[in-house]
Amino acid sequence: MIRRRSFVRSLVQVEIPVLLVLAFALAPFVWMLLTSIKPDADLSRFPVRYLPSSTTFEHYRTLIQRTSFPVNLLNSLVIACGAVLLGLATSVPAAYSFSRFRFAGRRTLMTGFLVINMFPIVLLIIPLFVLMRALGLIDTFLGVIIGHSTFSIPFSIWMLVSYFNAIPKDLDEAATIDGASRLQTIRLVVLPLVMPGIVTTAIYVFITSWNEYLFAMMLSGETVRPVTVALQLFIGEFTVQWGILTAGGTIIALPVTILFLFVQKRLVGGLTAGAVKS
Repeated sequence: MIRRRSFVRSLVQVEIPVLLVLAFALAPFVWMLLTSIKPDADLSRFPVRYLPSSTTFEHYRTLIQRTSFPVNLLNSLVIACGAVLLGLATSVPAAYSFSRFRFAGRRTLMTGFLVINMFPIVLLIIPLFVLMRALGLIDTFLGVIIGHSTFSIPFSIWMLVSYFNAIPKDLDEAATIDGASRLQTIRLVVLPLVMPGIVTTAIYVFITSWNEYLFAMMLSGETVRPVTVALQLFIGEFTVQWGILTAGGTIIALPVTILFLFVQKRLVGGLTAGAVKS
């Protein structure tokens, strides 16, 4: 009897609420997937038909063969990988410096990196656009990559500092006693130990850059248009190409979903590690 009550309590307090939240979160993605495989007749039918009368992949074929979506997909991949490289090249040495050295303004800078994420990124659009236009970086890969890095690098530094703090400074001192220089200590001793944090940061930056829309829309054009901006072309003034639009959305969501499923434990662990006091 007690075991049955415990099961019912767990079902009511845990399982059912979790299933409801999961259903609420997955419903838009399931609807997008179902819409992408519906024939055109089902898309304009009223009342709405929730399940497709027949399955078709015509929208995917049209998207890939008759539009510039494959090129836009490649642009997004280049931009996301570039943002990862720039983010790591900047945040790794910065995080090591914050972790290993004590200097004036250290806590102020760390607090500033955290406070930056409290403000909406739309505040950076106008000054960043003016700066990029003055430098001739509008509609270039470098311009979009720098734009994405402006909001990913501060949080990446904050997250990596926690990983560096978890490595005892005695290892640095031991390597110095053995005759290793500072760069050798970082490359041969510290970086191998902090590699899980670097991988976590790289995944965070990649997913953030892949899904970003606002900076990509303002800083890109026809030359380096990413997929998030390219999807907007299927929304006209009077009509919306729902089949092609949802097919593109499904293709965009698929890579990051698969990536997150493989690294979710490491990613969540890295994000929560950022709460450790430095």
